[in-house]
Amino acid sequence: MARKSVTVLVAGSWGTALARVLADNGHAVTLWTRNEAQAKEINEQRRNSRFLKEAELPEGITAVTDMEAAVSGADAVVFVSPSSATREVARAARPYLRRDALIVHATKGFETDTLKRMSVVLSEELNRPTEEIVDLSGPSHAEEVIDRHPTTVVVASSRLDRAEAAQDLFMNDSYFRVYTNSDIIGVETAGAIKNIIALGAGLSDGLGFGDNAKAALITRGLAEIARLGNAMGASPLTFAGLAGVGDLIVTCTSRHSRNWRAGSMLAQGLALEEVLEKMGMVVEGVRTTKAAQRLSEIHSVEMPITQQLYKVLFEGKSPSEAVGALMGRVRTHENENLNL
Repeated sequence: MARKSVTVLVAGSWGTALARVLADNGHAVTLWTRNEAQAKEINEQRRNSRFLKEAELPEGITAVTDMEAAVSGADAVVFVSPSSATREVARAARPYLRRDALIVHATKGFETDTLKRMSVVLSEELNRPTEEIVDLSGPSHAEEVIDRHPTTVVVASSRLDRAEAAQDLFMNDSYFRVYTNSDIIGVETAGAIKNIIALGAGLSDGLGFGDNAKAALITRGLAEIARLGNAMGASPLTFAGLAGVGDLIVTCTSRHSRNWRAGSMLAQGLALEEVLEKMGMVVEGVRTTKAAQRLSEIHSVEMPITQQLYKVLFEGKSPSEAVGALMGRVRTHENENLNL
C-alpha cells in the first residue's frame, strides 16, 4: 500500500498504540495532544510514559499540539478521544480537514447527553454523511498492541469502500489483522456496552466470586448487548463476532481492562469518585452505564445487569445487594428475548 499521511487524535494509550501500528505499516503518523510536555517526551524520548510506560515509540510518529498542523493535508484522521471529548475534538479539527480524508474512530461509548453513537457525533461535527465514518473495534488492549502481540479487530462502515480503505491502512501481516463489517450500529453498540459488563466482571471478582459467576455474567451480558443492539437496528450476527463476544471476553477477563479494575475497586468498598481518581484515566463503562440505562428505557429493552450496576454507581446500592437482586430475579427461559 502507498504511504499515507495519518493523524491520530488523541495521544492516550489506545491512540498511541494505533499510531505505532500505522507507523509500522510505513505511514507518516502525526499524534496530536494538548499537552506540550507529553508531545516533547514523545518526540525527544520516544516515550508516552503516562499511558504506556515501557513502550518505545518508532521514529515514524511525530507529536504536535497545534490542531491545524496535525490535521491539514492528512489522508486519514483517526479519532481516539474519550466519548465525552469527541464532539469537542471533532469541532476543533473540522476547519482543517481535507474533504476526501478518510475518517476513522476507535472510541467505545455513547455521548451521555444525547445518547448518540460516535459515528453520529462525528457526522454532525464534521458535516459528513454517517456512512463515510468508519469504526475500528474488537478485542484489543493497547498494552498488547504496543508490544506487537497478535491482535484481530474489525472496521465497520455501511460503505464497503470506506471500510476497505481503513482495512488497508491498519492491516499488516505480522501482528494486526483487520476484518470489515457493514454493521456499524452493532459494532459501536457492542463496543460501548461491553464496558458495562466488564465493570460487573471486576465487581464479581472483587467480591471473591469464582469463574462460575463470571461466566454467567459474560453470557447474560452478551444477551443484554444483543437485545439493545437489535432494538437499535443492528444485525444479530455482529454480536457473535470480534466486536461482540470477542471484545466482551477480553475486557471482562484481562488485567489490562480499566473497567474490570474499576469494578474490582468498587467491590472493595471504594466510592466511585475514589475509584476514578485512583484510575487516573477515563473509565468509559461508567458514563456508558448511565447512557445504556436511558437507552434501555427508550427502547423498552430488559437489561438487568446494566440496571443493577447503575444502582451501584449512581444510587448507592452495595455490590452484594446488586448480586442478590440479580440472583433473585423471576425465573425465566434462557432464550427468551435473547435475539442472538
